[in-house]
Amino acid sequence: MTRSRSLAGLLCAAALGLAVFPWFAGEFYVGLMIRIMILGIFAMSLDFLVGYTGLISFGHAAFFGLTGYILAIITPESGPVTLWYALFMCLAGSAIAAWAIGWVSVRTSGVYFIMITLAISQMFYYYFNESVELGSSDGIFIFYRPAVILGDVALIDLGDEFTFYYFVLAGMVGSYLVLTMVLRSPFGKVIQGVRVNEARTRALGFATQRYKLVSFVISGTLAGFAGFLEATHTGFVSPATLGWHESGMILMIVILGGIGTLYGPVLGAFVMVLLQDKLQEISDLWLLLMGFFVVAVVLFLPNGIAGLVARLAGAGPANGAEESDQGRKPAAPAKTGGTVDRGGAA
Repeated sequence: MTRSRSLAGLLCAAALGLAVFPWFAGEFYVGLMIRIMILGIFAMSLDFLVGYTGLISFGHAAFFGLTGYILAIITPESGPVTLWYALFMCLAGSAIAAWAIGWVSVRTSGVYFIMITLAISQMFYYYFNESVELGSSDGIFIFYRPAVILGDVALIDLGDEFTFYYFVLAGMVGSYLVLTMVLRSPFGKVIQGVRVNEARTRALGFATQRYKLVSFVISGTLAGFAGFLEATHTGFVSPATLGWHESGMILMIVILGGIGTLYGPVLGAFVMVLLQDKLQEISDLWLLLMGFFVVAVVLFLPNGIAGLVARLAGAGPANGAEESDQGRKPAAPAKTGGTVDRGGAA
């Protein structure tokens, strides 16, 4: 309990530091921090799928880029679109896409699941890359950021960098809290049982495919939320955001930060972006140096940066529902009350 409180204290201190950051940082670093937090949300969405459900997706960028195009389509050229309408449309679009892709993908496993998600993501990429109406390979601009306007007064204007920073921060903290609650619920215990031993979980009477599908939809919807924030921040979306390299990059951030921790991928995003920014100033061979750094982390920090932070905080290695897979693995869900839940994620 003391160890968990120590780690929780560190996370609260980090959130407080981010809350006061814009008051002391310049415009460039505020924009850089926004980018990092958006990548953190994106990485958390993939970690929920990889670290807790055991499904390795190589096409997660499909949801990230899709919401950018949805936002571009629904935003008029004459003024900003209403924030809540834009957010609803983007999240609904990514959720529907995740359900359709997941319905096909969760029927497979292992490398077949990876290849299907990769193939479908590339289909999205080539569709938007060849769509003349949506700018083809050049992409499309979003001229106005979403806003909440009452009369002539803008209650929430994401066009203001200061306001947008706190909107993204609230989104990142909210995403972490929501995923944490989901993982502590009976549904969360089931998907963690699927990751540990799907056959045993299925033998207990759980419809594992339905649980995996719901997990995939949650993950894809959160990735879509990150894509909405990224398109709002940059005011631009292109097919590159749907490419396999974007999926590969976010998967590398998850591994770097620590799989199965939620906060680890956020740390991975911070380290990756800040290190990339500094290495570019030092050498033209910054990609090579970045590669050496990633290899070193994999070799010497098997639980990622989150594992190092947890040890420093006295919380032990964190993995899989914030427990180490090298220690006690979470058991598959057991029968309760003499009955077995044979439905979906109810």
